[in-house]
Amino acid sequence: MADSAQNTGDQQQIHQRIQQLRDEIEHHSYLYYVKDAPEISDAAFDSLLRDLDKLEKQHPQFFDPASPTQRVGGAVATQFDPVRHAERMYSLDNALDLEELEAWMDRMEAHFGRFVPVVCELKIDGSSIALTYDHGSLVTAATRGDGTTGEDVTVNVRTVRDVPLQLSKAGLQGIVDVDVPIEVRGEIYMSKASFEKLNLQAEKEGKPAFANPRNAAAGSLRQKDYHVTADRDLSTFIYAIGNDAQIRATSQWELLEWLKSCGFHVNPDVKRCETRKEVLDFCKHCLEMRDSLAYEIDGVVVKLDSFAQQHELGFTARAPRWAIAYKFPPEEKTTLLRDITIQVGRTGALTPVAELDPVRVAGSVVARATLHNSDEIERKNLRIGDTVIVRKAGDVIPEVLGPILSLRPADAQPWQMPTLCPSCGSPVVREEGEAVYRCVSLDCPAQAKERLLHWASRGALDIEGMGEEIVGRLLATGKVRDVADYYTLSEADLTNLYMDRVNKEGEPIVLGETVGHKLKEAIDGSKERPFARVLFGLGIRHVGKTTAEMLVKAYPSIEALTQASVEELSAIPGIGEVIAESVHSFLANETNQQVIARLKAEGFPLAEEAAEVGEQPLEGLTFVLTGSLVESGLTRDEAGEKLKALGAKVSGSVSKKTSYVVCGEAAGSKRTKAEDLGVPILTERQFLRIVDEGGIPSDLSA
Repeated sequence: MADSAQNTGDQQQIHQRIQQLRDEIEHHSYLYYVKDAPEISDAAFDSLLRDLDKLEKQHPQFFDPASPTQRVGGAVATQFDPVRHAERMYSLDNALDLEELEAWMDRMEAHFGRFVPVVCELKIDGSSIALTYDHGSLVTAATRGDGTTGEDVTVNVRTVRDVPLQLSKAGLQGIVDVDVPIEVRGEIYMSKASFEKLNLQAEKEGKPAFANPRNAAAGSLRQKDYHVTADRDLSTFIYAIGNDAQIRATSQWELLEWLKSCGFHVNPDVKRCETRKEVLDFCKHCLEMRDSLAYEIDGVVVKLDSFAQQHELGFTARAPRWAIAYKFPPEEKTTLLRDITIQVGRTGALTPVAELDPVRVAGSVVARATLHNSDEIERKNLRIGDTVIVRKAGDVIPEVLGPILSLRPADAQPWQMPTLCPSCGSPVVREEGEAVYRCVSLDCPAQAKERLLHWASRGALDIEGMGEEIVGRLLATGKVRDVADYYTLSEADLTNLYMDRVNKEGEPIVLGETVGHKLKEAIDGSKERPFARVLFGLGIRHVGKTTAEMLVKAYPSIEALTQASVEELSAIPGIGEVIAESVHSFLANETNQQVIARLKAEGFPLAEEAAEVGEQPLEGLTFVLTGSLVESGLTRDEAGEKLKALGAKVSGSVSKKTSYVVCGEAAGSKRTKAEDLGVPILTERQFLRIVDEGGIPSDLSA
């Protein structure tokens, strides 16, 4: 009996020590990752973690999934299961300038009869996340998804160091009923420094760079291997709750204080404003300081402070009436136009590219920007040596707006399109009615490289890691000549691929086992892509993704498509004679036929399975999408898929047959053409109503 009692006492002491270590480690993690104020050295912290890990392994009966030792661990995800949010995650309405923000404040004043306090928070340029805690322990992390249902990324989010696995005791006291799971919301982001480090590594490995920290954060969240997420150095800011009735806080300001007490990382740059002037001053201040922050922001979110007042106003179909996002204007920088070089595309098109002094714009360093064609250069009056204004269209694509003529040097010379292809030396031609100069040589090596890169791109076969450097080396070493050659590569071919560099010891640098293995897996996995993406990947002139889908819908196999005449192809709605001629001649070409036959021999079915067709309320309607869909965060491809799922056709050009043009931010010539033709123009908000309601609402114009 005495031995049993002593053993029980020992076990209690061990359990207490384990819990003490857990509490101590969580305390120091909070100080380091959230408060940025560590009290102990990294070595001391690692020592505590090792002691805890040792005790937990010796006494597995005290296992706890919320232990700091379990932050990185678990199974590698094979898919991302759907997770339904506790309450819908709404988007925010945008104010694109201070006048629109003031108009929103006018509406608030009109409703309440006075200016009511608001909370202003930085709009973090990251990826939305919802964290669910049960009895204080993290049980689920989900992406925003469509607002109602997201994807389960729990395994990956557990690796994010400033996400508490267990809420603090002080935080638990602020919950009304601890037996009811609670969902908090915020933004996962990547710092500017981590983003630059990630893209530098991608460049070394020949992988495509991320466009901005927002895309990098979103991509890091959806990694199937949690080790990759852990290496990406992500952080969070938490600022909302799924259902405020579950906590004792009665306002947004109190909620932020409660979130801090739980151990969450809450942005320190927030302000409770009691006057209109305070709101406007805060927004102006944030715009001025955005460059000095360690992370990217793209605006300020203004919310009514009182939860009671929020409930009184409620929601529209897609956004709360009690909040608005003041969006910063596109960031513009000046830099030097060092040179204009030529890039030869897969169809032989010669595209002039601006070579710039590197400058940080909207989250990433810009050193190059397409200038589209020689007419565009002439229209913008650009010369080498000019100081130019640069921005990112939709905060993604680098764009040269034009020169600052007052800074133009005396020796600046107008640029001329070369008469010979810089890749193969063949003469270039400009066909009548086209703005583009083209190299027509079939032996042009630049075209071969671009065709191989196009095949591997995300919109086509999506061979992750098959970047420009690796493709260049595969061509230079004779391992590939066309896209079918990708599938003859062995893992050894890739692993031992010489990268045309040597290390410090003078030894040749090869791709290596890790990258070679992953690349081989990506190549093999690309055989599962649908026929429309394969057709797009072949690089047929004039055939984009939407056109490829239309062709496959009419002719769902390569045999049927090859046998179709020009007249039959041009009879497909949306496929004119020019496209039909291009498709027919490509498929009739003997060299191309051989490549297609080899792809089929490698396991490509080159046919589309018949799919069940659901309700098609938009059948017969044609939509065109232009500009950036900043409110929803959808790409134009993603938005197009939502319309197609409802039966609509999505076109890339505006004509009299177009039913609607959806105009996002920075919509350009397509909007102008729609106005000229009298085609109805929809805002992003109206587009989202169509998608949400599954058809054209009767009050769409309201």
